[in-house]
Amino acid sequence: MSLLSFLRGKLNLKNRIDQLFAVTAPGLESVCAEELALLGLTNRIVPGGVEFSGGLREIYLTNLWLRCSSRILVRWEEFRCRDFPALYRKALLLPWGRYLKKETPLKIRVTCHRSRLQHTGRIAETLRQAADRALGRASSDLAAESDQWLMVRMEDDVCRLSVDSSGELLHRRGYREDIGPAPMRETLAAGILRLLQWNGGVPLVDPMCGSGTFPIEAALLAGHYAPGSRRSFAFMKWPRYRPGLWQALLNEASSSALEVETLIAGSDCDNLVVAAAARNAERAGVRGKIVLSRAELGELQPVEGPGLVLCNPPYGTRLGCDRELVSLYRRLGKTCRESFKGWRFAMICPDPNLAKATGIPLRQLSMLRNGGIEVALLTGDL
Repeated sequence: MSLLSFLRGKLNLKNRIDQLFAVTAPGLESVCAEELALLGLTNRIVPGGVEFSGGLREIYLTNLWLRCSSRILVRWEEFRCRDFPALYRKALLLPWGRYLKKETPLKIRVTCHRSRLQHTGRIAETLRQAADRALGRASSDLAAESDQWLMVRMEDDVCRLSVDSSGELLHRRGYREDIGPAPMRETLAAGILRLLQWNGGVPLVDPMCGSGTFPIEAALLAGHYAPGSRRSFAFMKWPRYRPGLWQALLNEASSSALEVETLIAGSDCDNLVVAAAARNAERAGVRGKIVLSRAELGELQPVEGPGLVLCNPPYGTRLGCDRELVSLYRRLGKTCRESFKGWRFAMICPDPNLAKATGIPLRQLSMLRNGGIEVALLTGDL
């Protein structure tokens, strides 16, 4: 290979534009698309998430900043095959070294639809063998401390490969080590704030804060703090990882942070739960930005509006059936109507009867899923 050809190859790798995909939970596609647009990225909503394009900078940037996506995939390659010899032969020619070091284990997840190749385990093993041979390695060469996920979709005899750039799902910001009995994912909490169009302009109170996810995500949003700044990602193990670029994006994020000047508060009836929320807030770097306290619903003091009351109350399928649930929702509604006049109220709930018990005229804003349970995001004025 000539020096000119080598330099052209290096330049093409550096400036490579990939088709990228932000995976989202159902109901959060639109807010993820808005986040991408705020980052200056043209995008398109499709089932399961949002498509966009970019290079290494965009891969790093979206992992750093997206609050509502669960992972960022690189649409790597696709080819047609109808038998396993063809799958192996074509996979062997792929540039596996772009995303895999010799010592990095490969994990493969396969789905099949309307294809001759249906055995997901054999498809995964065939691709793994091709990767090992292409990289010149044996299974004994692999270290176990980090993995690279490859997502494979066999559809109409076309094999589509996507490389996961995130590693651990993006809701794992790195701060929530203390988890209550019914935790909400950080990405869902952030998505709900976006759906409610809350951006820190008015106070926010969560009277049933649990491990503090709503107040913490609200503080991160109001302070324009990058949610991915305190964790690592799969792309950091890629052979072409550029630590200088990542550090530059971290520096930009740090310089863009704002003072949180509005009230963000959370309370719970359990001292231990409040203490856990405080530890989570400390790890998130927002302990001084939010007010956490132990308080029964009836002990909340009146607060002048306008503002947003936001909560994730317990419900039977989440914390066990309880005949007192209706009574709890009645007390929640009564407290909010008395203490937060002129505020907006929002909650997620799977049961219309429980929502009705609040006595607050509520309308459905969106349908979401929390812990595998379909829930409605409901809102109304107090």
